[in-house]
Amino acid sequence: MCGIAGALSFSQSDFRLTEDYLLRMRDSMAHRGPDGSGVWLAKDKKIGLAHRRLAIIDLSEAANQPMSNSNNTIWIVFNGEIYNHSDIRAELNELGKYKCKTKYSDTEVIIHAYEEWGIDCVSKFQGMFSIALWDSLKKELFLIRDRVGVKPLYYSIHNQRVVFASEIKALLEDSQQKREVNEESFFHYLSFLTVPAPNTLFSGISKLPAGSWIKFNEIGEFVEHRYWDALDNVYDTSGLSEDQVAEMLLGELKRSIKLRMVGDVPVGVFLSGGVDSSANAVLNSECTLGPIDTFSIGYEGSYKSYQNELLYAKKVAVQINARYHEKLLSAQDLIEFLPIMARLQDEPLADPVCVPVYYVSKLARDSGVIVCQVGEGADELFCGYPHWKFMLSLQKSLDLLRPLLPINILLKFFKAFGKGDRWYCEYLDRFRRQLPIFWGAEVFNDVQKKNLLSSRMLSKYGDLNSWSAIESIWVKYIKKTPRVDSLQWMTYLDLNFRLPELLLMRVDKMSMGASIEVREPFLDHKLIELALGIPQDIKIKNGVLKSILKKSLRGLLPDEILDRKKQGFAAPIDEWMGNELGDLACLKLKDFCIQSDLLNWEEVEKLLNSNKRANAWSLLNVAQWWEIYIKPGKNYVN
Repeated sequence: MCGIAGALSFSQSDFRLTEDYLLRMRDSMAHRGPDGSGVWLAKDKKIGLAHRRLAIIDLSEAANQPMSNSNNTIWIVFNGEIYNHSDIRAELNELGKYKCKTKYSDTEVIIHAYEEWGIDCVSKFQGMFSIALWDSLKKELFLIRDRVGVKPLYYSIHNQRVVFASEIKALLEDSQQKREVNEESFFHYLSFLTVPAPNTLFSGISKLPAGSWIKFNEIGEFVEHRYWDALDNVYDTSGLSEDQVAEMLLGELKRSIKLRMVGDVPVGVFLSGGVDSSANAVLNSECTLGPIDTFSIGYEGSYKSYQNELLYAKKVAVQINARYHEKLLSAQDLIEFLPIMARLQDEPLADPVCVPVYYVSKLARDSGVIVCQVGEGADELFCGYPHWKFMLSLQKSLDLLRPLLPINILLKFFKAFGKGDRWYCEYLDRFRRQLPIFWGAEVFNDVQKKNLLSSRMLSKYGDLNSWSAIESIWVKYIKKTPRVDSLQWMTYLDLNFRLPELLLMRVDKMSMGASIEVREPFLDHKLIELALGIPQDIKIKNGVLKSILKKSLRGLLPDEILDRKKQGFAAPIDEWMGNELGDLACLKLKDFCIQSDLLNWEEVEKLLNSNKRANAWSLLNVAQWWEIYIKPGKNYVN
């Protein structure tokens, strides 16, 4: 796990890279790689690569980056892990064409795989990665992001060059990179807590979508290609019994977890006490001779609903004889962490889980553990969210009522029974437009957003709607599936948006902020392809969420873990907003509204004083980001 950076100056440009330019980019991300660093600059100073290293696989200096092939025609910087690198190395060795200078570096495997199979080599990689690869013979630069988007990769094309890095702050080391808000992206951020790829909240800075690569030639022409889609290789389970599906699912999960044990450093588990992290812990312990390390976060004070989660985490840790590590957080921890969080995020990721993820990562690092596994993806693949269950039920009800009742009658029905709130009206409007009612995890709908926006923003974006952010995903979905399945659509949407651009971003940014690597076994692409082929009535059976996953784990996990109500890995933001955090939020947001002219302070103030005050967390996130990265007259320090 590392941080990568670099730039390509196009042939018609007089701009020449310098080592200092590359070093500033690289070392703005020192937290991503405390174990080493490197830089390579071509003789003509048109292309340069930089790297920070967190040593996980092959700890020797021979595995340092940037790395080249034997004749220095291929150069690479790489962030992530190729879990099946040994198998690919063996395949390459059988060809007898490549002489390896490292014992088992996965970076070198990527180089030789590219030499042998070209860019199609990415289809062989099982792992998480962002890669920059320069082919000096073809004068082509490839930027590549893994299938699911575990590892981020940003780029900016400006002043006759493309600049790229694992973090935006590295791009901002270029003095000619503008610091401006992408206001259309801000509109979508208010809905989805993050910005859909390829955009970011910075105007002019893009992020490579998951499962994609982009190729630049020496004159600046580029082409982008989507090399993997979750629906392209769905496993057909229609001929299998429920027991067979459960057995296959457990087998795939075990394989994925074992694959993610690869490395030359200790591997631990983030343990919340829920089904997913508990399964991770138990199956990890089966792959390890000695006790594993588990790490859990709780909260000081009277937040009992959050505290109780630790009881289950401790029970699982005792069951597998793990070394259990725990930390309790206070509101003061959050307040002190806010500016650090904004710097680590680069652009706002308005999920309060960023806070516990950072502290549990730091707990692991302080305990000497450098790699941990987490349970991200299980809820999306197997329907673990109660809100999803509600949305499925509502969609089904509306579909049944469509031929019986006109839309205006339905709207009167909702209002008559006290459900005429903005969200029900929003869902009904989507239904009227023959769109799916599920658009992901949303904070503010379009009506609410337009109330929050400043008059200037409203005049510019008043006709915009949130559907424009996800419409391309829907179009792609209906082209790839023989029939629309509401649950499959929900999973597909989150795989293409919320997971790579919010949930996985928060894990990457917060864990790397503490200099540890995190791995997500539920998001193995083979496991995803199996999960997408499992019918809805098996995933939710007798109203039980994640029924098939729980069935596969029955006997491995205690029944009280499998059968208890879902709690989720969260933070008590509502309580903190009503106390210590509320005063700070009020001050920050008032200043932000006045100076940025993005939001209407009167409406924001109403929100802060309402029973929906937790929703102001997303606004506080963007205010903190704006103050650090955008605010006019500020002396920026990345």
